[in-house]
Amino acid sequence: MIESPIGVLTALTAITSFMFFLEARFKWGFFQYFPPLLFIYAIPVVLSNTGVIPTKSVVYDGIGAWVLPVFLTIMLIDVDVRGAVKVMGTGIFVMLIGSIGVVVGAPIAYFIVKGGLGPEAWKGYGALAGSWIGGTGNMAAIAEGLDTPASYFGLAAISDNLVYVVWLPIMLGSRGLAERFHKFTGVSNERLERMEKAANELTKKSQEVSMRHILYLAFLGLTVAWIATSASTHLPAIPPVLSASTWKILIVTTLGILLSLTPARSIPGSHPLAMALVYLFVARMGARAELSGLEQAPWFVAGAFIWIFIHGLFVVVGAKIFKVDVHTAAIASAANIGGIASAPIVAAFHRESLVPAAILMALIGYAIGNYLAFLTAQLCYMVGG
Repeated sequence: MIESPIGVLTALTAITSFMFFLEARFKWGFFQYFPPLLFIYAIPVVLSNTGVIPTKSVVYDGIGAWVLPVFLTIMLIDVDVRGAVKVMGTGIFVMLIGSIGVVVGAPIAYFIVKGGLGPEAWKGYGALAGSWIGGTGNMAAIAEGLDTPASYFGLAAISDNLVYVVWLPIMLGSRGLAERFHKFTGVSNERLERMEKAANELTKKSQEVSMRHILYLAFLGLTVAWIATSASTHLPAIPPVLSASTWKILIVTTLGILLSLTPARSIPGSHPLAMALVYLFVARMGARAELSGLEQAPWFVAGAFIWIFIHGLFVVVGAKIFKVDVHTAAIASAANIGGIASAPIVAAFHRESLVPAAILMALIGYAIGNYLAFLTAQLCYMVGG
């Protein structure tokens, strides 16, 4: 067994980097439907449950205490609400209604399937809500804030990807319904022309990363982590959702959003650095998991499919209310459910000029994901009795 902290950390980074090496080197279509995230979580589960690496380590504690707030801060620095609104217009409201659909759909689905789930399954639904409103980083943050059992985090990750396999083709295929959808929503061609023009005027962030940029980001991330960790211990705990960990994540989220309103947003390299840390955190979650609770998977996944159907209804209703096109509606849903990994794919398939705006829309999901996911967890807890 690998016992030393440096050995454990090496094992986690080896697994994480190797999966992305395979994806980049061989470009297997397999990874489009079963992304590296699944394997980055599953492989440490197998290694820790077979005794190759421990299920408890100071490395895991350190990643939870420091890596989490750092990657959240760096991730949120990229948020550009003004840029997204400029291009997508009322489409932003469709995305927000889709987010509300995630919040409302969770307790409904949980109520239907809770008989087949354990008493702490609501925490897994809270983590999944983080992913479906924001992204993988939000899912990891919510899981940590709620102290979600690793087995339920695993079920959330499985459900996330199984739903994605079904939902992504629907979002892509919706392009073929454009004429009927536009007649249903009453959208005008002028809206599409305005979006195209605004997208072409969107200022793109520099991609040239130098050493000083990494230092700037590290400084900002660690500063926010320090402030949030110190402040969270002085705030009242309100069970079951609001604990010191929850407060820390909410403070980090708020400070990260405020930083996005400053020149810090122009620092290049923030997204790749944040996502590298996110996947390391996911590997840590897998290493702490035990192979139990898998018998609940059919119920958990069934609830997720009921839940996504409710989200879809909200998106369609939102598109009708705000008279938006099918391209915007599909991107809005993808920005919720698939996050920054899927929104550009859907945008490129529908209207390639909207790819930068789709990324910005997904980043707004990052910003609101933690707040709404904690609310979702509270609602599921109340439904669960």
